[in-house]
Amino acid sequence: MDDRSTLILPSDVVDEAMPMDALVDALEDAFAAYARGDANMPPKSYIDLPQYNGDFRSMPAYLDVTDWDAAGIKWVNVHPDNPDDHDLPTVMGTVIYSDPETAYPLAIMDGTVLTNKRTGAAAGVATDHLAAEDASSLGLIGAGNQAHTQLEAISQIRDIEEVVVSDVDAEAVQAFVDAYDDGFAVRGGTVGEAAHCDILSTVTPVESPIVSPEDVGDHTHINAMGADAEGKHELADDLLLNAKLVIDDYEQCTHSGEINVPWSAGVLDDAHLYGELGDVVTGEIAGRTAEDGVTVFDSTGLAIQDIVAAHVVYEHARDHDIGTDFDLMGV
Repeated sequence: MDDRSTLILPSDVVDEAMPMDALVDALEDAFAAYARGDANMPPKSYIDLPQYNGDFRSMPAYLDVTDWDAAGIKWVNVHPDNPDDHDLPTVMGTVIYSDPETAYPLAIMDGTVLTNKRTGAAAGVATDHLAAEDASSLGLIGAGNQAHTQLEAISQIRDIEEVVVSDVDAEAVQAFVDAYDDGFAVRGGTVGEAAHCDILSTVTPVESPIVSPEDVGDHTHINAMGADAEGKHELADDLLLNAKLVIDDYEQCTHSGEINVPWSAGVLDDAHLYGELGDVVTGEIAGRTAEDGVTVFDSTGLAIQDIVAAHVVYEHARDHDIGTDFDLMGV
């Protein structure tokens, strides 16, 4: 490829260029490539900024997905005080998407919408392999932006008839419910009501567990999406100990995923991990079986997800002539 322009893609264009069904399919390819060893993904690096109650993360990756390959990096933050103090999102990101052959920057795109949607899509992939085939109810704990993309992606995978959303902020719950007046049957509820659904996605930043074994149904599949930094912890240890536990990446999950707190305390170890989602996707290990009860997917968010999502965006934008060409390099 010899494209000598860089495509600038702001958030509205990224959203338009990322249909959720295509994104879920692409992320499944990404997990499979990672499991096969066809990806290069250094560990996520952190710059902690306690003086601002936030941090930066850098997430580079390369992956080869059969008939195409892709490379890039995401620079992303998590600043929980942003909405109240600065009228900015908690999470913001920028992705540089590059041609692997020449390293030319093909696109610079907003990574905030991309992060939200690829996180939902990752839950969609996990749900496809780990939730009961007849699952029809979805619980959401946390009513922020991530909750919307969880619903968007999971409803592509299962026929969702009922959605129960729980949050400590009653106004956020009502805003979420109101957003689906003419769509899904969405209602507010307690943590226990949300957790008892066939599928549960937790999307909170808490550091003390809020979901106990008594809250969930006998065959609930849980997407634990909120823990993405050391110390975060949404699910009770006993719940994790007795679930079929699937992770996205061993290194990241033990450091900063849902399992990081019980792992560092010695409550969980290798014997409690069923495997990585990529191995489920490729069929190396089974997904849900008839004998399974509660299943948990521990998602930290991988750089391969960002880069494959950037590939979807870039190809869609080029095909549909959207975005702005910019002579970034002057070569």
